[in-house]
Amino acid sequence: MIVHRSWHWIAAGLVLSLLAIVGVLFGTVRLRPGDVASAFTGSAAASTREIVLTLRAPRVLLAALVGAALGASGATLQATLRNVLAEPYLLGVSGGAAVGAVAGLVLRIPVALTPVAAFVGASVAVMLALGIAHGTRSASHADVRTMLMAGVVVGAFANAVIMIVLANVPLDTIRGALWWMMGSVGDASWRNVSWLAVYVAIGLIYLYWYGPEIDVLTLGEESAAALGVDVERTTRRIFLASALLAAASVAAAGLVGFVGLIVPHIVRSAGVSRLRPLLLGTAIVGAALVIGADLISRVALRPTELPLGAITAVLGVPFFLLQLRRAQ
Repeated sequence: MIVHRSWHWIAAGLVLSLLAIVGVLFGTVRLRPGDVASAFTGSAAASTREIVLTLRAPRVLLAALVGAALGASGATLQATLRNVLAEPYLLGVSGGAAVGAVAGLVLRIPVALTPVAAFVGASVAVMLALGIAHGTRSASHADVRTMLMAGVVVGAFANAVIMIVLANVPLDTIRGALWWMMGSVGDASWRNVSWLAVYVAIGLIYLYWYGPEIDVLTLGEESAAALGVDVERTTRRIFLASALLAAASVAAAGLVGFVGLIVPHIVRSAGVSRLRPLLLGTAIVGAALVIGADLISRVALRPTELPLGAITAVLGVPFFLLQLRRAQ
């Protein structure tokens, strides 16, 4: 058994910092570290400042926030459901959020309110998935196959709704929506970073506050109730907070799958078990993972940019199959 050490935090922080720096340096136009430093001090050329301050810095920060949100959401869902395969994308939560976000895009609601529409869709998806699981047995005791099938059904339904919503909209809107659904932080701006940071902070603080109760839930419903936890109310609150994190990330970057599955396993493999340090660890590792995936999407076939969701899927599908085999 691996014992968690303090140097793990230092290593994770260094990897995140290094990837953030590389993410700013590399792209269609390569920059030198001195160029980046000059851009932040205001002494660089106008074109360099535009690349660093308007394009790449907000993109890296947006990717970091998306990764932190998805990692924390996945860790919380896995702990609450006591299921190592639980994560927003596989349980249909991201699909429900996508329905809300696409509806907001078509209705042209303010950008800062898009996460609210996505949150409504994600909340409905949570209730649908749990309702399907309740069809056989209690959701908290449903086996891996039941939860996965529930997520597949909800995700398929969400895709059908999105196609219906996009059936009679202009072609430009359809193209933008389809690219966004494949996952991308290419449209990052300081405005997007600002509102996403607010939503992510609210979700993380809320989950951190209820961390001890979530730890008790991992013991099982009967044990948690015996220890004084209102299981139904706490579970509902945790699901909604996890849905908020997933919805905000979907509203900002589209569908980026498997991050919430991979990241909690990486952090737990370092010996972290309790939710509060797990949230911190998944936020750091999730941020690093999405920054790295976005960097690959930009430079792999330069100057063509690959969808961010495709990169995370290439990493996540083999990992998912391995975990599914272990779970069985």
